[in-house]
Amino acid sequence: MMTATPTAPTAPAAPTASRRLRRALLLVVGIALFLGFVALGTWQVQRRVWKLDLIERVDQRVHAAPVALPPASEWPGITADTHEYLPVALTGQWLPGKTVLTQAVTALGSGFWVLSALQQADGTQVLVNRGFIPQDQRAQWAGKTDDATPATVQGLIRITEPKGGFLRSNDPAAQRWFSRDVAAIAQALQLPRAAPFFIDAGLPQRGVANPTAEAVEVAGTAATTAGA
Repeated sequence: MMTATPTAPTAPAAPTASRRLRRALLLVVGIALFLGFVALGTWQVQRRVWKLDLIERVDQRVHAAPVALPPASEWPGITADTHEYLPVALTGQWLPGKTVLTQAVTALGSGFWVLSALQQADGTQVLVNRGFIPQDQRAQWAGKTDDATPATVQGLIRITEPKGGFLRSNDPAAQRWFSRDVAAIAQALQLPRAAPFFIDAGLPQRGVANPTAEAVEVAGTAATTAGA
């Protein structure tokens, strides 16, 4: 009786070039993902620190005593980082027929911000957000004509909101405003020496409900949450 000769075990096949390439690609992708997550984590930490610092600076600024509005020669240097929410005081005259309504959605509901032009003694104009009105008061304020009496305003410097609202563009010809675009509004109202910012009338007080203060607090909370 013949005995079968044992078959020698087959040696594992050497990796093909395509398999080696796939392994190399997976390794590269893994390293890239790791480095990407490290960079993202570092960016989030840095951004959170920046946001918390910004909130603290804005909170300190918004509750400071009002100062005189910077002169026109300093307006080009006014930025969100250096001046937004800075309390200021200014005196001038309301310009008749120089009021626009910009759409707004607030805790009080939907309505409009009332922006009027105040002309200072040096001939420059500053747009002042005089406050919020509900929808049913639009006709009362549209094209409002003031009596050009002297007025003193205390409020916060705010930075322009160009172009329009979310998916909505401002339409100056139709007097439809979805944002407080200072340059466009000044052009529509024919204000040749308008400031490149506007003023939110009214000063917030600690512990007292105030629309501007609430806006700052909401913005701060949102920034903190986003950075969490």
